Amino acid sequence: MNEKGFTLIEMMIVLLIISVLLIITIPNIVKNQTTVKAKGCEAFIKTVEAQVQSYQLDKNSLPEDMDELVTGGYLKQKTCPDGRALSLGTDGGVTIEAN
Repeated sequence: MNEKGFTLIEMMIVLLIISVLLIITIPNIVKNQTTVKAKGCEAFIKTVEAQVQSYQLDKNSLPEDMDELVTGGYLKQKTCPDGRALSLGTDGGVTIEAN
């Protein structure tokens, strides 16, 4: 008989290779998670500032607070991806609220 297929040894070698790749990548992902969240917050601040400008173009005035942007449909959330709250300045600038 000439049966084709994987042997147990071949399958174990493939599982070993996948395990080694996971062992290498998971610690790197966990280690850089805070950096990724910080970069996400910076990007979200730029998005909020752009939405403030859109609001200003539509309404001819700046929004009074972040809630106005959310209720107006300009934003879906008013916090960074890492959970920090944002505040809106009187000039339309966006900053991270102090705890």
